[in-house]
Amino acid sequence: MIAEIKKDATTRMGKSLVALKDEFTKIRTGRAHTSLLDHVKVDFYGNIVPINQAASVSVADARTLSVQPWDKSMVPVIEKAILNSDLGLNPSSTGDVIRVPLPMLTEERRKEMIKVVRSEAEGARVACRNIRRDSNNDIKELLKEKEISEDDARRAEDEIQKITDKHVADIEKMLEVKEKDLMEI
Repeated sequence: MIAEIKKDATTRMGKSLVALKDEFTKIRTGRAHTSLLDHVKVDFYGNIVPINQAASVSVADARTLSVQPWDKSMVPVIEKAILNSDLGLNPSSTGDVIRVPLPMLTEERRKEMIKVVRSEAEGARVACRNIRRDSNNDIKELLKEKEISEDDARRAEDEIQKITDKHVADIEKMLEVKEKDLMEI
């Protein structure tokens, strides 16, 4: 029983980390990265798909992404999808290749982005703490039903706290890396 609770807590906290990582990839830094366009969707022959399923996305240089559609007729559709995304990018097509230059981030914008990143990290920490609370409640329920001893319950709560501390430390590392990435010029 306790092993299942710990495994469930670890799995759910791991999912919180994955979700945070996904959120961090959507937040634009000054450098070009192919994952920047991952959440942009295009109408590809009647199906709404991520841009990387309709085109090849690559990094041309430190400040430019290059998008090469599989079909040349998709160039204006993909260009419009990038333009209409919430990223504030201005793509320009040169025949069958779309170039997406990334503007420099101002100091003010960088600080705003750091606030957003910290907020996302805090959300992930809260999620981990909520998972810890749920697990501890499950353990207390087992204790109340006399399925485990008080010592086992205390030991299990300590182990769940260690799991929580590990995941919160991972969140802190991810936050530190993203902040450093944002402040690079």
